[in-house]
Amino acid sequence: MADIVTLFIADGPAAFGVDSYQWVSLAMLILIGVFVWKKVPGMITGGLDAKIAEIKKQLDEAKALRAEAETLRDEYAAKIAGAEKDAEAMMEGASREADAILAKAEADSEAMVARRQRMAEDKIAAAERDAVDSVRASAANAAAAASRELIADKHDAEADRALADEVISSL
Repeated sequence: MADIVTLFIADGPAAFGVDSYQWVSLAMLILIGVFVWKKVPGMITGGLDAKIAEIKKQLDEAKALRAEAETLRDEYAAKIAGAEKDAEAMMEGASREADAILAKAEADSEAMVARRQRMAEDKIAAAERDAVDSVRASAANAAAAASRELIADKHDAEADRALADEVISSL
């Protein structure tokens, strides 16, 4: 009897002639298949592509703001070039003001782009975490349901009696 118990423990539990590591491999293959079937990678890349497009749009807006600021600077430069000698002091002030506006516009646009990019990256990361958590929960529920069905289908009262008789006879 000790030899039978030792043999059972040494080999590890097996169901339907399949070892536990094989069940885990099968479950992983099913999980990966469900991911591919439900097009989870496509959903993730689609969400990322949308975020990338939004960020590109924001960058284009920042470039337009910069172009407007440069146009404004050029207007001030044209006014200064046409001014007379007595307006030289006013011209220097306008030039400094234009440079300050340009620097502020550039700094503001860069800060806005960086802030929006961080926000988009945070949203992407949160969406990825939510998607992974959802898929894990769905996979766990599906595996539990499949296990319940397999046990219910393959293990009935007759199987219990046969197993009990086998254990008693081996004693």
